[in-house]
Amino acid sequence: MRISKFGNKFTQHSGITQLMDDLNDGLRNPDTVMLGGGNPATIPEMQKHFEQIAKTLLDDGRLITSMSNYDGPQGKNEFIDALASLFKTHFGWEISSKNIMLTNGSQSAFFYLFNLFAGEYADGSTKKILLPLAPEYIGYGDAGISPDMFISYKPDISPLTDGQFKYHIDFDAITVDDSIGAICASRPTNPTGNVLTDEEICNLDQLAQAHQIPLIIDNAYGVPFPNIIFEDVKPFWNSNTILCSSLSKLGLPGLRCGIIIAEEKIITALSNLNGIISLSPGSLGPAVGLELVKSGQILSLSETVIKPFYREKAQLSLTLLRKSITDTRFKIHKPEGAMFLWLWFEGLPITTKELYQRLKKKGLLIVPGEYFFFGLEEQWKHSEECIRMNYVQDEETMRKGIAILADEVNKAYLE
Repeated sequence: MRISKFGNKFTQHSGITQLMDDLNDGLRNPDTVMLGGGNPATIPEMQKHFEQIAKTLLDDGRLITSMSNYDGPQGKNEFIDALASLFKTHFGWEISSKNIMLTNGSQSAFFYLFNLFAGEYADGSTKKILLPLAPEYIGYGDAGISPDMFISYKPDISPLTDGQFKYHIDFDAITVDDSIGAICASRPTNPTGNVLTDEEICNLDQLAQAHQIPLIIDNAYGVPFPNIIFEDVKPFWNSNTILCSSLSKLGLPGLRCGIIIAEEKIITALSNLNGIISLSPGSLGPAVGLELVKSGQILSLSETVIKPFYREKAQLSLTLLRKSITDTRFKIHKPEGAMFLWLWFEGLPITTKELYQRLKKKGLLIVPGEYFFFGLEEQWKHSEECIRMNYVQDEETMRKGIAILADEVNKAYLE
């Protein structure tokens, strides 16, 4: 079969493909311990709210109406209007419905954004997306149509007490010139749970504005919803910022509803992309989301149900890991948000890709760290010593998975 450059680029195996394949395979095998994927937890209280909303939509006919009609390429007007009102009322953002659009999930949103601002330009020049702190989200790495679309930088690593550490942006190392089309960072960061401080966000904003390029913030886990964030930070948006959220981490990943907030010109451009590539975004996510936004529950449930649930899960996993792996070379990134723990096995004599294969044979799925360090200009041993672990499973599953992990890590250190 002869295929195009585009075909060659997007039919190859990738880290995100492996992640989703493992997630699917693990769901089919009930004995697999799933600590690798990014599927949000099933929170009983949230499930009750979703069931009630679905029943209401079905009873009054809105569910069938949503399923029976296309929305425009920008997305469902009523949901967009409600979001604009929420952001303006609660956070004072100068925002209207012209500043918001919907996509079929955040992955689609970032494919649009990265290829809008990076790659080959009409004048023959090429630009890249700057990731100020590696490691970054695995799903970005293969989203560029052009090759080598990303440049990233090693973080400063701050040692903390109790065998923990934290990444910070090394602003002295970052170079922004005409080769950069946009700056992008996730907050909290997938995979590490790191939360960029308000000061770091302000510095990135100033850097972006000084070079007249947008700052893209991936807010999939952040404030104000779903608020899986354990640090005291403020929601951030201005006209030079592109803020990307979704309904997935509320507990609705199957609805594939991404939300982009940006200046009007960018929303118009992205809506045109949406129309060409997708016709329109799906309608079920906005139908469910509208009920949460209009009632204000999207904020209150995020604060009082979702955040405490994940914080408790994170602390339990920390305790179990500390009891199971006592080697002083083992370190954990301070859990500040998202639904993952980032584990650093300093001096591990095998790569974490090899560790991943050994754990998979034992029925445990994690994600090796190498996939998250794309865009660096040189190899870094640290990237082969880290793994991402999802901590949202029930206590029995977490105990089982951590026991398997501890056994294999301890064996590897003995090698």
